[in-house]
Amino acid sequence: MQGTREPQSQPAAYTPTDRTVPTRSADRASYDRELVHAILDEGYVCHLGFVRDGSPVVLPTLYGRIGERLYVHGSTGSRPLRMTGKADPGLPVCLTVTHVDGLVLARSAFHHSMNYRSVVVHGIAHDVTDPDEKRTALDALVDQVVPGRSRDSRPADRRELAATAVIRLDLDEVSAKLRTGGANDDPGDLALPHWAGVLPLRKGYAAPVPNADLAPGVDFPDYLAAMNR
Repeated sequence: MQGTREPQSQPAAYTPTDRTVPTRSADRASYDRELVHAILDEGYVCHLGFVRDGSPVVLPTLYGRIGERLYVHGSTGSRPLRMTGKADPGLPVCLTVTHVDGLVLARSAFHHSMNYRSVVVHGIAHDVTDPDEKRTALDALVDQVVPGRSRDSRPADRRELAATAVIRLDLDEVSAKLRTGGANDDPGDLALPHWAGVLPLRKGYAAPVPNADLAPGVDFPDYLAAMNR
């Protein structure tokens, strides 16, 4: 389910809005649809922001993408999931996903930075109540973390579906922001005797550790071997 292909008739870019145009480093912003999807598909943890009792709240949680829609996982007892069901027409949220690609070390402390890719989504979150949509969304959430895993695990039963809440957020008001390259030191600092450059960060996995109670004859899955490489 992850990264389902969209119809070819869709615009190549999202339309900028007042909320998606950054007030700082606007040249780093992008509204390219393919880039936004690529950034979203590479991750699985988002930060969901909303207002509760007049105060801002930001929660980390799992997400999955199906086409132009994000699904966010939670418990039926969690506050934001309960709020989406009560709110009319839904719960205003801001969802963010960020990848840090490198630490930028400059000669001056002021110009230290990070190379990153991020996506910010503004919109109205809605509770998913249709059982078929919820099952599809949960498969997408599992596959977002480990592609192919939903086909290699028992689906949620009726009791588990009732205990699990899922909200959906359409990708309408969206922007990406990126920083690449080295340090931007001031000309007067270039001769200073301090090292400057980028310390790259790479995502990786250690060798999987099997449960001691695995049933006999259960083979190591190919999709985990691919991730481990």
